[in-house]
Amino acid sequence: MSGSFITFEGIEGCGKSTQIEHLAKRFSKLGKDVIQLREPGGTPIGEAIRETVKHPPGDSPISPDTELLLMNASRAQLVKEVIQPALKTGKFVLCDRFYDSSLAYQGYGRGLDLVKVQNAINLAVGKTKPNITLLLDIPLEISMERVSQRQLKTGESKDQFDQSGDSFFQRVLDGFHALAEAEPQRFRVINANQSKDTVSNEIWNTIKDHF
Repeated sequence: MSGSFITFEGIEGCGKSTQIEHLAKRFSKLGKDVIQLREPGGTPIGEAIRETVKHPPGDSPISPDTELLLMNASRAQLVKEVIQPALKTGKFVLCDRFYDSSLAYQGYGRGLDLVKVQNAINLAVGKTKPNITLLLDIPLEISMERVSQRQLKTGESKDQFDQSGDSFFQRVLDGFHALAEAEPQRFRVINANQSKDTVSNEIWNTIKDHF
């Protein structure tokens, strides 16, 4: 028995967490055994890495190379500890980010060589690959507005990524578009600049025939 692995990608504020919750409920109603994960994180080691990457200790920012390695260290643990065992037992795995985020953020965004980024990814994931990747696409200005509103509402501080600037996130967004164009058989691009229910229905109508 093997399960299905669905990843959600996109820039900040695109609604990944919300839509993962909606899709998990739909699958559960169909009797599917679903688990929800996030990157970096998803394991005790991964959550510790997440905090380090987003809010590095000390006054110096994490270098792009260190960021890449930490992200993939968290990913390697998640794949071995959670994702592979879940898929082997037939579970549906929904993950908030996976290796495409490293290509978009550390590759296109930070400017690291894409071959180097891919080599780090290969070490972390082996042959584990999503069945479908949902790219929740929103314009950069909507992303910035949503993130700002969320921070005002929750009081959360800006993390290392938030402080990277608009040009960084534009490169990340362009990177996601390039990745989707390169793998149209895996990616499904969803217009996420709509109501939550409309986005949820569009996701379901896009993937339901695959399961």
